[in-house]
Parts: sequence; structure tokens; C-alpha cells
Amino acid sequence: MRRNVIGITLSAVLFALGVRAEAQQATRTARIGFLGGMSASTFAERMGVFRQQLRELGYVEGKNIVFEERWADGKLDRLPDLSSDLVGRKVDVLVTFGGTGPAMAAKKATTTIPIVMAAGGSDPVGTGLVASLARPGGNITGLANSFTELRGKQMELLKETIPKLARVAVIWNPDSPFADSGFRLMESEARALGLRFQSLEIRKADELENIFQAAKKERAGAVLVTANPMIFTHFGRIAQLAAKNRLPTIQAQKEFVEAGGLMMYGPSETDIYRRAAIYVDKILKGAKPAELPVERPMKFQLIFNLKTAKQIGLTIPPNVLVRADKVIR
Repeated sequence: MRRNVIGITLSAVLFALGVRAEAQQATRTARIGFLGGMSASTFAERMGVFRQQLRELGYVEGKNIVFEERWADGKLDRLPDLSSDLVGRKVDVLVTFGGTGPAMAAKKATTTIPIVMAAGGSDPVGTGLVASLARPGGNITGLANSFTELRGKQMELLKETIPKLARVAVIWNPDSPFADSGFRLMESEARALGLRFQSLEIRKADELENIFQAAKKERAGAVLVTANPMIFTHFGRIAQLAAKNRLPTIQAQKEFVEAGGLMMYGPSETDIYRRAAIYVDKILKGAKPAELPVERPMKFQLIFNLKTAKQIGLTIPPNVLVRADKVIR
């Protein structure tokens, strides 16, 4: 009898300890760090998608998850200090927004905290962020934005939209990390399509007027605008100057057509940031970044701004317009 009582008591104690341990595990609060190259307002919509996906996965802010945000506001030289600050706060996962720069700063700041790239640059292997897409190695995984690989498709769309197009000008910042490799790829894509190629280098916003004058002087028929924090900040001015000079434009982010650019073709950022939240969930549940393949975008968007088309006197062919995911009228 005594032996039975001892056994029952011991089982009850072990059960209570198990329940207590599970409760502690269930109520543990995960700390997520966000590191972005631009401003919080720039990423507000993307952050909304990210947070919503986490909510759908069972995370409640202030209860089982908290966020630490650090934004460079376009000043990329701030990224090392911002990433070190997040590491010092012992975040459980560090999520980077805005391309290669934030991801590289995070990689230099820690080799142990898991890092999830949300749109982490076009070539994470070439830039040394990961060993390979299939087996990243180290503590980094996430999504690559594929902007560089999109340039050929963007040029094809320009040529379809403007059948007589002969010369395309490209606005790019040669001071951006790894910009040269992307520029060479764009040159070869243009040649393959039978287009003459014009380089419009920009390092400061006050050069915009001059580069559009250069595009007109060389009789460019369209302008391709690359992705870069400084360029992103001045989408409105770029769209204004393009309209003034009656030049069709294309870019990879929807903010560009919303600011008055003619067309956008690029990854669906809603899908990218939703997927980034799923990566965070997997890591919090024990997955290792080294074993989570880096994804390329799976969904793409084509958007036209018909108000801009009318303003510059361009009629978009019906067979091109019908493929648009969205049209701004």
C-alpha cells in the first residue's frame, strides 16, 4: 500500500513539473529584431503583412512575441551600429529589410543569432551571404529579391510596350554594394534584345536633372530605374522628370508607379514578407537557418499607370495591358 502511495505521489509530482515546464515554454516571449536600410514608414505596409502572418501563426505581440526595430533612414553607414545594438539586446531572430546592405551588416554583427533576409539582395551567394541557396550554411537564410535577374524581363516589357524602342537608359548608383555585377548583366540583356544601352550614373539626388537631360540628348526611348535606398527616396522626382521629358519608365517596386512612374514589374512583396514571417516561425520552433533553403520570389506583379501614359502621349498595346495585375487610372 505504502509503495502504491509513493508511486502515485511521484507520478503526480512529475506530472506537475511537466505541466509547469510546458506552461513556461508556452508563455516564453520571443524577441524579434528588425533591421532596415530605409525608414519605418517606407516599410510600414510590408511590416503589416509580416505581422499579420505572425498573428495567423499564433503570435500575439506583447504576450508571446515582442519586436525591436532599427531603421537606417537611407544612411547605410548606420547599419553596423544598428545591427550591433540589436545583437546586444539578445534578439532570438534578426530580420533584415532592404537588400544586401542590412543583411551584410547583420552577418558581420553575429554568427550565432539566426538571421532571416526579407528580400535580401539579388545574389546572396555571389555576395557571400550564404554558401548556396539550397544549403545556406551559417546563420542566414530567407528570401532573395531577384531584382538583377528581372532586368531582362523588364527590358522585354519595355520593348513590347514601345515597339520602336531602340535605346534604353538605366539609372543606377555605382556606389551601391555589388552594383557592378548587376550593371554588366543589364548591358548583356540589352544587347541580347537588340537594344542600345545608356548608363545614367547617380550618386546624389541633385544629379537627377542632368541625367535626364543626358538621356534626352542621346535619344533614349525609355528609362529603367534600379533599386537603391537613395533612388527609392526620390521616386517622385524621378517620375516627375520622366514625365517632363516624355520618357517611359519601368521599375521593380510598386511605390514607383504609385509615385507617377509608367510601369512596374517585380516580385510580389506581399508574398515575400508573408514568407519571411513563416521562416521566423520555423526558426522559433527549432529549425536551423543553415538547413532552410533561400527562396527566390514565386509571385510577380505587372502594374501600369495609365495617367502617366496619357501624360507622355503613350498608348500601351492592348496585348500588353491585358496582362497587368493592376492598372492605375
